[in-house]
This record gives sequence, C-alpha cells and structure tokens, in this order.
Amino acid sequence: MSGALPRIRVLDMSRVFAGPWAAQILADFGAEVVKVEHPKGGDDVRRMGFPQKDAEGKPTGEMSSFLAMNRGKRSIALDIATHEGQATLRALAAKADVLIENFKAGGLARYGLDHAALSALNPRLVYCSITGFGQDGPSAALPGYDPIFQAMSGLMSVTGVPDGEPGAGPVLAGYSVSDINAGFYATIAILAALHHRDTVSGRGQHIDLALLDTQLAAHSHIAMNYLVSGRMPVRAGTASQINTPWQAFDTADRPLMVAIGNDRQFASFCEALGLPDLPADPRFATNAQRFAHKPDLLPRLQQALLARRADEWVAALNAVGISSAPINDFGAVREDPQLRHRGMWREMPHPRAGTMPFVANPVRFSETPVAYTRVPPLLGEHTEEVLADWLGPEASADPVPPTRT
Repeated sequence: MSGALPRIRVLDMSRVFAGPWAAQILADFGAEVVKVEHPKGGDDVRRMGFPQKDAEGKPTGEMSSFLAMNRGKRSIALDIATHEGQATLRALAAKADVLIENFKAGGLARYGLDHAALSALNPRLVYCSITGFGQDGPSAALPGYDPIFQAMSGLMSVTGVPDGEPGAGPVLAGYSVSDINAGFYATIAILAALHHRDTVSGRGQHIDLALLDTQLAAHSHIAMNYLVSGRMPVRAGTASQINTPWQAFDTADRPLMVAIGNDRQFASFCEALGLPDLPADPRFATNAQRFAHKPDLLPRLQQALLARRADEWVAALNAVGISSAPINDFGAVREDPQLRHRGMWREMPHPRAGTMPFVANPVRFSETPVAYTRVPPLLGEHTEEVLADWLGPEASADPVPPTRT
C-alpha cells in the first residue's frame, strides 16, 4: 500500500467524465478504486475520443477519453438490474469507504442501492452522487451534459468574441470544464467527508453534487464582480474583465498573452516597449484609468508589439518581471521545457499498446508521491479478482470475459 490514501476503498459506479475524473484522482492518491460497469458496453466513454494505437499503428480498441479518466482502477462487470448483481454490489458496498455514482436523481433507489439502503449496511460509507442539477429542485429529473451547464451557468456569456467585433458571439470552452470542475469538487468533498468520519463522527454521509452548482461556484470572482457592482460581465475575448492590459496582442509572428497585475508592472512593460512616457499620462496612471481608457491605450501597445517576434518579447518581458507567453498549441505544450522538467508528460507500460502516454497528476507530495501502477482497465477485466479480494475466495459472479467495448 502506498500513496496518501492507503486502505481507502472506492466503488466508482459513475460514467463519462465528472465521477470517473474524481475517482481517478483518488486512485492517483493511493486509494483502491474499483470501477463498476454494466456487462454490455460498460461506461459510455469507452466509445468516445480517438482510438489508441499499438506500436504498429493498429487500433487497440481503447479510446482516448476513457484512457484520460480511468487509470489506476480495476473494472468489474455487474448487472445491477438483476438480484444477483444487486446482492454483489451491496456486499461490496459493505466493504467500501466511498461510493461515487452519477445515475439520475433517485435512479438507484429502485435497485435498493441508494444512500439510505447502503448506509444502513455500512454506516461508514461516504456516498457521493453527481448529477446535472442535484437531487432536488424543479430541474432535478432533467438530463444534461457539459455544454448545457456552460450555457446555463453564465460561462458562455463571458467566453467569446465581444459584441461589435468580427466573429462576435459566445463560444464553448475548449474542454468539458463543467465535468472537470465537478470532479474536483467531488474529490474535495469526499476527502472532507472521510476526514469528518475518521476524526469526528465515525459515520459517512451523503454528498449531493450538481454540475450546474459547481460551474456557477467556479465563476468565483466573476460572479462576485457582478454581485458587488451590478455590472453585467461580458464577453471580452482574451481580455480580463477587471485588468488592463491583460490580453493577447499580435506580434511580428504570432499572438502573445500579456498580464499586467499592478501599476509598477505597467511602467516596466511600457519601458520594455519603448513607451516610457505612457505611465505618466493620467489616463493610464492606474488600472482603473487604463480600463476606462482602453480605446486610447491598446492601439499604442499593439503597434509597439508588432516590432518583434513573440519569443523575443517573452525574453525581454521576463527580464523585467512581466508575465507573458505565446499561445501554444498542444505540440508546443508538449515540448515546453518547464512542463518536461516537472514531469507532466508521462508514459507507462501498456499491455496492448506497448506504452501509453498520459498527462500526470499535478500534485507533488513530499512524503506520499503519486504512483501510476495500473493502466485503464478493460471492461470486466478484474471481476473475479476483485470479488475474491473484497468478499473472499468463495465469492462468485457470472464470469464476464474482458472486453474493449
């Protein structure tokens, strides 16, 4: 046993992104995670993304989105619509510390696998339900995916090209941000509930987590800006809602992101651009003034930045303590020397592909380092093994041959 969460057993009954993401984080931290899937097809995300290929370029049958969310787990195949599957799941839950599920609100009650039923068997169980809209309220029964929550939470109202500019309109964030944020909140909540169980109450509890709620909460300062000021946040492209200059500018070869955090930095920025007189102009002396006079300020900055290439500006601005960076594609991100130094790009042996590249967990513990010991499992790959480990060698289930889909 290793990692920060040894002896923590997790049943991952969730599918697609949010729940599996949370369960993978727990696995990275050392928890024993068992993914519970339906024997026919398993997790829908097994069929999403791009095919993994082996050393000869042949598809292995596994897909990139599943690989991104499910390392460190073992998979068992159970049909919880049957009495046998329900009995097996109850027996496993009696041995578990955590259960994560994302069925529709109340969906597991008809199988006798809801929080009330399972906590009666195992009062120490931390039961985390992740849904689109939560367990109650007028929308609780509705389905939903990430784009719906990006739209409903207000995220798309502040993401995209400003009105009046070419291509104006809202855009979807480039990844499933609502799911990933919900996974982070789920992980935090689970760890808090385990701590309370083990230090205060001796009992687990039910966690009711909604993607709509978590995406709204993740707006943080943007939501508070609105609540405090009454000013409606707007789409600002790459620009900040509160700071100036804080946006992308064109250079001689490609866009450059610049972030100026205070008046001193603005003065250094102007000096580097060859515009040393700008900070003395009362229109630009403070951030509030700069924000109010953007139409006067930004064209002058833009013109100066066209004189050099992005990499040259990064070097010059780094030298005077100004934060800047080119807008990288993932090819450039993969070659970034800082990310390589930090070990964020990893590979692990894979029985079907030879090796599997992946993005590392970013947490670096001093005493309990993250270990990557299991590749994402085939459907039902560990059914007999897990039942024997958790329930004893006499436990059995209908054997399900491991499958890639």
